[in-house]
Amino acid sequence: MDQIQAMRVFARVVESGTFTLAASSLQLPKASVTKHVQALEDRLRVKLLNRTTRRVTVTTDGAAYYDRAVRLLSDFDELEASMSQVRATPRGRLRVDVGTSIARLLIIPQLASFQTRYPDIQIDLGVTDRTVDLIADNVDCVIRGGELRDQSLVARRVGNVEFSTVASPGYLQQYGTPQHPRDLENGHNSVIYFSPVTQRRYPLEFQHNGEVIEMTNPSTLAVNEANAYTTSLLSGQGVGQITSYQAREYLKSGQLVQILPEWTQPLLPVYVVYPPNSHLSAKVRAFVDWVVEIFAADPLLQCK
Repeated sequence: MDQIQAMRVFARVVESGTFTLAASSLQLPKASVTKHVQALEDRLRVKLLNRTTRRVTVTTDGAAYYDRAVRLLSDFDELEASMSQVRATPRGRLRVDVGTSIARLLIIPQLASFQTRYPDIQIDLGVTDRTVDLIADNVDCVIRGGELRDQSLVARRVGNVEFSTVASPGYLQQYGTPQHPRDLENGHNSVIYFSPVTQRRYPLEFQHNGEVIEMTNPSTLAVNEANAYTTSLLSGQGVGQITSYQAREYLKSGQLVQILPEWTQPLLPVYVVYPPNSHLSAKVRAFVDWVVEIFAADPLLQCK
């Protein structure tokens, strides 16, 4: 039995959920896929998959084996790639995790350019605002805003994000336009963000000529996902602060109005983060370099 091929077949069955789809994606007969998995189970002397007429599910032993197998296969592919044309033709499956607003507004709209440049890289794109464990979740790299907490990871700063204080025209018509941050303490509704992991609540913050004001009065609404936060402001829930690249399209269309423009907020650094390795794989290097390019091309995202 070709053990490497059997591992690839097993991993594809787990990822696709059926022997038929796995066979199609691997361009193998279904009988060959079944034979590989059975041979692997015989060799390991454990049951890896539960089979039904419609779908297969992974067993506990199978899930543990899959996690280790995909890492070994990735290492194997990178080893082979490093022996020939590493930089010219990076290849393999790349697992990336991106925050929701960056994914919607920046990465996904331009992802076709990366895939055209690197057609041999297959991307699994996770989209979440939650913290991802790169090792446990088997993720190659993440794009996140904010200062890093895990100093064992490698990070490349790709840009800075500025914020705008905004509200919908309907909200301002009903409640009036504040002329000073302190105006928000009376007769106004505020929308704030809270961490989906730590539950920390982030108050609206204003800076001007060395003065710093944090709005600590109770918020009308707290949201833990960036796109939902923006939708809350668009629907007139209150005054909030979103990144300028999120606000751009809505300010242009008139769906949101910037208020208190002379009061700024601290810049948010954005990083591409990946596990520490003595050799950064070609596919990760290619993706990181591409992210640096698209951030550098946008004035609202450039490192300042």
